[in-house]
Amino acid sequence: MLGEVLQWEHAADAVLSRWMRSHPKMGMRDRAEVAEAVFDVLRHLRRYRQFAESGTGPSSRRLAVLGLASVLSRPALESGLDDTERAWLDHVRSIDPASLPRAVRDSIPDWLDRRLEALPERDSLMQALNQPAPLDLRVNLMKGERDDILAQLREGPSARHDPQPTPYSPWGIRLQGRPAINRWPMFEKGQIEVQDEGSQILTALVAPRRGEMIIDYCAGAGGKTLLLGALMRSTGRLYAFDVSAARLARAKPRFARSGLSNIVPVVIAPGGDTRVKRLRGKAHRVLVDAPCSGLGTLRRNPDLKWRQHPDSLAALVQTQADILKQAASCVAPGGRLVYATCSILPEENEKQVEAFLAENPEFTLLDASKIAADRCKNLTLSGPYLRMRPDLHGTDGFFAAVLERKDAA
Repeated sequence: MLGEVLQWEHAADAVLSRWMRSHPKMGMRDRAEVAEAVFDVLRHLRRYRQFAESGTGPSSRRLAVLGLASVLSRPALESGLDDTERAWLDHVRSIDPASLPRAVRDSIPDWLDRRLEALPERDSLMQALNQPAPLDLRVNLMKGERDDILAQLREGPSARHDPQPTPYSPWGIRLQGRPAINRWPMFEKGQIEVQDEGSQILTALVAPRRGEMIIDYCAGAGGKTLLLGALMRSTGRLYAFDVSAARLARAKPRFARSGLSNIVPVVIAPGGDTRVKRLRGKAHRVLVDAPCSGLGTLRRNPDLKWRQHPDSLAALVQTQADILKQAASCVAPGGRLVYATCSILPEENEKQVEAFLAENPEFTLLDASKIAADRCKNLTLSGPYLRMRPDLHGTDGFFAAVLERKDAA
């Protein structure tokens, strides 16, 4: 499994899913241990590779041993090792991570290490991004209330995952572990969806009203679209735009389960579309969850730090600027434009917004922290931007800015 992932041909979760399907006789516990070990290696790959340079035999086996050491008990692991491997593992365990160079200790490429230097509390951020994430759910407001769903989760087998309300989002529930919720009746009925709390909070910045025309410009798998539709109480019109027909096709079962009737999925052409042009200046609110490096989601997608590089980042920054310009054209006078990423890098976030405002003086920057606090009472932020971090808020890394188009009057 690890050998296939490290070829970097596809995203790790996709490779993992395909590999599991090709090994149907594996038990659930074995599957969980393999998956956790592989993701542990991806989180700590640079440090593990340095350790694996010592010892004898294939270094790929030593990487696997280090990954399994994070999920298996010591007796269970060492029963599969020879004396030389046991001695090597003892030596590795004796190494103080603090004695290693920072980029090796944090297991990130040098280019990313340099970019993170400018961020506040950089070390605590990287430590948090190198930890596994809990599972956040969102209650579908069209089909239930959080307190009721939480009570049901605490009564059944799901209680072992310690269901708790998310600290900031009024719709979120946090679970520990990796439960297969797609088999749960309340998921099949559309009562709950998987959505990180940070994603829920940035969606709240759109603050949609009933009867409005809203555009989710990069709808992807549809998580934010579903929350927008529920906040609109299935009234008005909610366009789910995406350049990928496959992504929207995967979102359609979620739309169907939700009970919403106001979502209009539309596949648009990259670089401009006639349907986008027809909506010029008509949308009350537009959400742009832009394609980005995804480096704020390293807890869930640790392979991204090895799959991204400076050239791919530069291409993404240009794509973001193009999409933001296209989406902005749809905003009506007095309307709201929300730009968001799941990145922690300034060039995808603050710098992108600053460049847009410099070229589009008809837009002004609103205080996202105050808007978020209207829905998320416990959330206290400072400054005009929404910045969510795993070390500070327990969410993935998210950024958002709220822009308003000046009224025609």
